[in-house]
Amino acid sequence: MVDTAPQEAVLPQGDRRWDLATAYDQWIETVGIPIHRGYYIPDGRTVELGWWEERKCHAAFLQLAGMEGVAEIRASEIAPGATTAPVKLGFDEVVYVLDGRGLTTITDPATGRTHTFEWGKHAMFMLPRNCTHQISNVSGTERVRLLHNNYLPLAMSTVGEPGYFFNNPYTGSGLALDDTDLYSEAKAVRQGLDEGGVTAGVWWYGNFFPNMRTTENLAEFKLRGAGGSVIWIRFPQSPLTCHMSVFPAQTYKKAHRHGAGFAIVIPSGEGYSVMWQEGKEQVVVPWQEGTIFVPPARWFHQHFNLGEIPARYLAFHPPWFLSGFSEKVEDVERDQIEYTKEAPSVRQRFEGELSKRGMTSLIPEDAYRDPKYIWTQAATA
Repeated sequence: MVDTAPQEAVLPQGDRRWDLATAYDQWIETVGIPIHRGYYIPDGRTVELGWWEERKCHAAFLQLAGMEGVAEIRASEIAPGATTAPVKLGFDEVVYVLDGRGLTTITDPATGRTHTFEWGKHAMFMLPRNCTHQISNVSGTERVRLLHNNYLPLAMSTVGEPGYFFNNPYTGSGLALDDTDLYSEAKAVRQGLDEGGVTAGVWWYGNFFPNMRTTENLAEFKLRGAGGSVIWIRFPQSPLTCHMSVFPAQTYKKAHRHGAGFAIVIPSGEGYSVMWQEGKEQVVVPWQEGTIFVPPARWFHQHFNLGEIPARYLAFHPPWFLSGFSEKVEDVERDQIEYTKEAPSVRQRFEGELSKRGMTSLIPEDAYRDPKYIWTQAATA
């Protein structure tokens, strides 16, 4: 009788993958700039950075709980009048302007065509993969602060060599830089309920959004309560998407949960968010303009507006095909907590925080009693 049982063997040290940090985690340790960990960054405009010689700018990785090998967020700063080194990325990257104004030049190495566009504070734009880009600070006195988001950790989990993703000689490009509309303002497209589910409605499609603090191309988002609104955003030929939620003063949204890799930055407003794993201690994130945080995978989280104006948060999504993408969850009963079912302490804490500021909650009593309460869309200044 032939013994077909697998023979025991000792794997080489380098093949014991379960004992190793991910390729991305190993790489960022070699770059030599700060790596900030934890649950949140109080203000991305002031977080400590270090000089990144290769990119000719100051920068830091924001390796927050909830990124979990899926997405990267980092901050960078460009000195007055300075320009970053040219770099070609093998992945798409979305940039949000925390502070300052400048220019970005995109070059398609396959054709030599270039495209330059100008931006200011609170703008958002995409850097397309396999194109070279440089970012310039046009001010002679004020610095520029940027927040970057991409899917490099996920990509590097399949190809663990950093050189594959930076300045790779491959010249294929998903975008045609001779298209005059490439970085014009975004255009609206409509997605039906059968295709989009929770995210059905108007999506804004483009590479450039001039001011996420004042954009008013909003759609109702009744599912999350508080009379809030939302902007769904897609970038051409990219797996990246995002959305910006706006909700009224002295209200809060329903608790919900989803998968890993959703990075949130605050363009305007004042308040706090609560994040928790079922049965575990809660993490409270106080926020203001510039605060950055990431709800960990499958943790419930809830957003509270303590200000006198509508609050906005901009959420960068992981690639849409990633398992666990929140808005594809069909079981709302499991992944969202209605006002009628939330713990009384949620409302008590919120009302207590408001009273310290001489304000009261504007959530109607009926919303706590009627599970079918219908919100009307509030003004979103």
